[in-house]
Amino acid sequence: MKALVLGGNGFIGSHVVDHLLAEGHSVRVFDRSMEKFRQPLVQVDYHLATFDDVPALAEAMEGVDVVYHLISTTVPSTSNKDAVYDVESNLVGTIKLLNLIRDSKVSRIVYLSSGGTVYGVPDSSPIPESHPLRPICSYGVVKVAIENYLRMYHRLYGLEYTVLRVSNPYGERQGHVGVQGVVGTFMGKVLDHQPIEIWGDGRIVRDFIYIGDLADLCVKVGVSHQVGVFNAGSGIGSTIRNIVTTLSAVSEQVIQPQYSVGRSYDVPEVTLDIKKVKKIFQWTPEVSLLAGMQKTWKWMVQMK
Repeated sequence: MKALVLGGNGFIGSHVVDHLLAEGHSVRVFDRSMEKFRQPLVQVDYHLATFDDVPALAEAMEGVDVVYHLISTTVPSTSNKDAVYDVESNLVGTIKLLNLIRDSKVSRIVYLSSGGTVYGVPDSSPIPESHPLRPICSYGVVKVAIENYLRMYHRLYGLEYTVLRVSNPYGERQGHVGVQGVVGTFMGKVLDHQPIEIWGDGRIVRDFIYIGDLADLCVKVGVSHQVGVFNAGSGIGSTIRNIVTTLSAVSEQVIQPQYSVGRSYDVPEVTLDIKKVKKIFQWTPEVSLLAGMQKTWKWMVQMK
């Protein structure tokens, strides 16, 4: 299989690339810049351009079997500040991509949506894929819209698509500047001897999945012909306070976080029901939160 990974030099994308290569697949990466934490891989065909460069996208798609769409120009915490930009750069950009795919020989796309934002405040937990979609931030609204366009292109043009509604991935090569990714952000603060700030009382619950487990699932999805939407998480909820407690154990340091007023767009609890994805793809997350944070901490200490 020849795969094009859009956003393949980013956190999630670079791990997907690793797992694709490990399984013997041919990989092309499309991204705006090279990887931040390591040198280019000799096995990878790199195409550098921005997502809105349609001719460059069209060139990158030549000869590929599957497209992994991992690009997002916004994050949940900032998307509401400029919803127009969110729509123009992500939704409109993805529709242009789908038109290119429709007019090419590419038959399959894997899209990473957001299990943490598309459902909004859940009626029950863990959250199944059938739960109503009620996002409360622009990031989630755009993700839902893209999912709907994928369904439309499947119905009208026969495009095979799989949507993975990903929870909260963490692990090596994740940025730790505080924009997104609580595990990496907290670890970066500890290494820099800076205080950890928690929005609210720390009791909000999130579903954290180790990046290796997520990348393994992405490969399984890409080689399949399954069409539909699947939650992709650990299926286990952890409070932010528990993340701090685990980090204390991993780093062997006493951590006293600072608490700030909660944010309006933070959903109180997101734990994903992953029974469907486990059954269909014969996949199960293998790395526990403690083991994953130990791996991440070791990498961050080495990078320091």
